[in-house]
Amino acid sequence: MTHAPNLTPTVLSQDDLKTLVGQAALRYVVAGDIVGVGTGSTVNKFIDALAAMKDQIKGAVSSSVASTERLQALGITVFDCNDVAELSVYIDGADEIDHQGYMIKGGGAALTREKIVAAQSHQFVCIADESKLVQTLGTYPLPVEVIPMAVNRITRQFEAMGATVVLRQKDGVPLVTDNGQYILDVRGLHIADPLGFEAQVNQWPGVVTVGVFAFQKAQVCLLGTASGVKTLTF
Repeated sequence: MTHAPNLTPTVLSQDDLKTLVGQAALRYVVAGDIVGVGTGSTVNKFIDALAAMKDQIKGAVSSSVASTERLQALGITVFDCNDVAELSVYIDGADEIDHQGYMIKGGGAALTREKIVAAQSHQFVCIADESKLVQTLGTYPLPVEVIPMAVNRITRQFEAMGATVVLRQKDGVPLVTDNGQYILDVRGLHIADPLGFEAQVNQWPGVVTVGVFAFQKAQVCLLGTASGVKTLTF
């Protein structure tokens, strides 16, 4: 008796999609160069994949202590940002990305360092699963890194815009970033003009970095989908 082949499609988990885009990002790594590396669960997949070609690159510049530790554990040299004039590519994830390449980032509390490394890179390649692609930024809570003494005043400024603000906690106390600052998570915003919004909020005294990446937008997004990796260019 002949059995019919199983035609049930394989359903990829979110973790599978992260692995796919992490591996796909290797083609943007330039042999002999130093690569900019972001932060987060999707980037961890890229770091693991990067280990296979660590002998072909000089090393990496990292946007967080966590990523630095992961890179070094895999034998990849990590350079200080100040010791590298420019990077050919920066590879990082996003909490949201729209169809113009504008992003919300900072779910991992590394937004300031991410923006610094992105600014010294010629190309930003975003790696994300398809759930992160949105029409308009703002569904995901917007992270804003702030100086602690400015928390209440900045909170009131966002509330005046109709938003709800929560001070991010860890183990019952305010989370402290790698830079020694706090994170406000801002909900209820509809960011139709990412460039204008980023410029506005970055001028507020006490704001270190707002998690809208418009001036440091992505040029490429490798999007993990049920049918494989889709490449978006902006």
